[in-house]
Amino acid sequence: MSHPVRDVPITGAPIRLGQFLKLAGLAEDGAHAKDLIEAEEVAVNGEIETRRGRQLTEGDVVAVGGEQGRVTTG
Repeated sequence: MSHPVRDVPITGAPIRLGQFLKLAGLAEDGAHAKDLIEAEEVAVNGEIETRRGRQLTEGDVVAVGGEQGRVTTG
């Protein structure tokens, strides 16, 4: 069962996937974010993403396991 999508405000768009994982609390730190991405455990808008530098913009939804965060500005 997945958790509801949590809005995660960022100060400026776009934001890199690795940075967003840390900001949203979906990864403990940069190394953990890298490991999650390399293990293909991260999805962006429902599709597995393997690029840590993937640029996210407002409305993108990132999922790790059952946790989900949506990029919001403001």
